[in-house]
Amino acid sequence: MRIIPRRIEVEKVRSPGWKMIYGRRKTGKTFLVEKFTKWDKFYFVKRDGSIFDKQTATSMTYREFISGLLQDLRESRRVVIDEFHRLPDEFLDFLHAYSGTGDLILITSTLWLATRLIARRESPLLGIAEPIKVGLIDERELLVELEKEVNGKELIEAATYLREPILVPIYRPPLRRFLAEYLASSGAIVEEIVGEAFREEEVTMSRVYLAILSAVADGMQKSGEITSVLMNKGLIESPSAVQKYLKILTAMGFLEKIPIYGKKRFRYRISSPLLDLHFYLEEKYSYTELETPVEFIVKVIEMKLPLHVQYFVENLLSKVYGLRKTKIEEPKLEVDIALLRFSRLEIVGEVKWKSRVKEEEIRKIEEKLQKFKCRKVLFVPSLDVLEREPKNVEVLTPEDLVRLARKSLPPMVNR
Repeated sequence: MRIIPRRIEVEKVRSPGWKMIYGRRKTGKTFLVEKFTKWDKFYFVKRDGSIFDKQTATSMTYREFISGLLQDLRESRRVVIDEFHRLPDEFLDFLHAYSGTGDLILITSTLWLATRLIARRESPLLGIAEPIKVGLIDERELLVELEKEVNGKELIEAATYLREPILVPIYRPPLRRFLAEYLASSGAIVEEIVGEAFREEEVTMSRVYLAILSAVADGMQKSGEITSVLMNKGLIESPSAVQKYLKILTAMGFLEKIPIYGKKRFRYRISSPLLDLHFYLEEKYSYTELETPVEFIVKVIEMKLPLHVQYFVENLLSKVYGLRKTKIEEPKLEVDIALLRFSRLEIVGEVKWKSRVKEEEIRKIEEKLQKFKCRKVLFVPSLDVLEREPKNVEVLTPEDLVRLARKSLPPMVNR
């Protein structure tokens, strides 16, 4: 079985003290805690409110669970409670009363809890448990692990989409065909990844969240553009209402908020390339409702793939060098990658994910990047695709990204 160790998140979870692991569904929260950390008791709260003990494979009532939990904490055992939000409200009072006793890990995927996390003053766990967000798999982790199986162009394309943990165990090369077949057969499952996060919300609110994701996938990156879509569909009454929805979607990891360089404006994009593909296909072609050939989905993937690879490279360089992402939007001047240290540009770059980069295109890249007084990079599938080497621009290839990823990752630690 293919397993990505996720050493970055594991390092945080393994540290002592109470923890609350949160994030949207299907990001591997439970698997990470269960397989890569030490624990003494592991409980799962079922939808009916009963508690399942994973060690003994038995169920118990809430009262039985609380009695045993108190004893476990007093004896300094490390206890994991998965889907803890399903417990009665009085459980939060229990946490307040016994905070700091023993070692406790709480796991949740609910949207309402993310809302409370945003409004820190209202957080029921403020000062009690350290919040740890588990989202998509880190780009560096994927490159280092997948390099054992594939390389070059296939490695980058696979790593771009396998950030979505649900794809990791079933992936088989080539990526484009695999991804198209997965979407053709499992589009409803992809929708459920999102739908489950909104299950406890009102139906109207769920429609708003899904409409926002569809709009962003369709290229609406500005909050004003998103607002117009929602207003036209009658989903919101006031333009100001959209901000709270965008804030929640960002907090849960569905959206990413990118600041515009030198301006107090932002752009939004879907964090997961898989979800971006799904919502684009659904918005444009209703592919889960109408019979859609795999070959058609492959063409859509090939169209969207260069942009997704661009985001992948940008994210990776941001993490490797500890820089913040920004977007440069000036008249007749846009670059694929722009990374900041505080308010100063440190890296700008272009991504050309194609089989040939001609002389004229290289010249335009040189002219564009020369306007910036910082490090300049060009990422390509291989050096062979360039008709000539660009001047004063550093060329990066998949092999370079693997080297950078391996160097910046913390060492593996045994469980």
